[in-house]
Amino acid sequence: MIKVGIVGGTGYTGVELLRILATHPEVKLTAITSRKEDGLPVADMFPSLRGRVDLAFSSPDKAKLTECDVVFFATPHGVAMAQAPELLAAGVKVIDLAADFRLQDVAAFEQWYKMPHSCPELLKEAAYGLVELNREAIRKARIVGNPGCYPTTMQLGLAPLLKAGIIDASHLIADCKSGVSGAGRKAEVAMLFSEAGDNFKAYGVSGHRHTPETLERLQHLSKDKIGLLFTPHLVPMIRGMHSTIYARLTTEIDNAALQALFEKAYENEAFVDVMPFGSHPETRSTRASNMLRIALHRPNDGDTVVVLVVQDNLVKGASGQAVQCMNLMFGLDETTGLMHVPVLP
Repeated sequence: MIKVGIVGGTGYTGVELLRILATHPEVKLTAITSRKEDGLPVADMFPSLRGRVDLAFSSPDKAKLTECDVVFFATPHGVAMAQAPELLAAGVKVIDLAADFRLQDVAAFEQWYKMPHSCPELLKEAAYGLVELNREAIRKARIVGNPGCYPTTMQLGLAPLLKAGIIDASHLIADCKSGVSGAGRKAEVAMLFSEAGDNFKAYGVSGHRHTPETLERLQHLSKDKIGLLFTPHLVPMIRGMHSTIYARLTTEIDNAALQALFEKAYENEAFVDVMPFGSHPETRSTRASNMLRIALHRPNDGDTVVVLVVQDNLVKGASGQAVQCMNLMFGLDETTGLMHVPVLP
């Protein structure tokens, strides 16, 4: 059994990790930290876990994290890099759901996250945790930087096109929407029901910190310089993410061949569903699952391909993807504990 610790178990990604790992057949939950909730039974805070998780939260100084096999960080940016050196020295693997180990460019990290990187030497060996595009590196890694939710949709939506070299890589557009849970579990006026409900808005239009991450990773897929216009939006729902991606075709290709390109790219991927050409995937078709769905459109059979991508931002966009990485790192089938059917309605 894999002994698992979770640092930051009281947020949405933390409880999502608990939900998934509580029924994982190869996992023993060993420690769940929260300085504020030290001693509180997990099931008292999250009644959905009654009868599944019998641990109590413990403060970080009491949690025996160095006795775990792997520690997930479901924490704000900056926490994982402060604790990773000690854990790695003890032979513990680290999976960070924040941004500490996503970017290889230290200057870009420090610019966008407004903090110095405390262990750039570890950053160099960190594997980027998008399994479908970086499987072998993750399999061998001691430390994984779990991708951001928006970057997951943009990369998987664009990868087949960029690898084939059939689009203008310098003029990509991603129009993305996320549910309110993407902002985390915190008291903030903009996230109040009466503020976010019955409302729709863009944010981060002049620059969003998922942009440099996405650019860095997309550049690995193309010999041409990547140019990306990315606009995120907040929609009045709890879970779900929908990205509409636009790219200009530079090669003559018919719709059947375009569809075949995506079907071939993801034919062996358990968590990527390429839907029939012209489909309209809905966020609810992935709710509470690790599935990501893609559909292609080509308005008026012109030179623009439109890629629709949906996922649950807390699962494939965060905690489910992290567990997928853990499975690989410990030699398990990557689908282990993750074959949840989406919740409908």
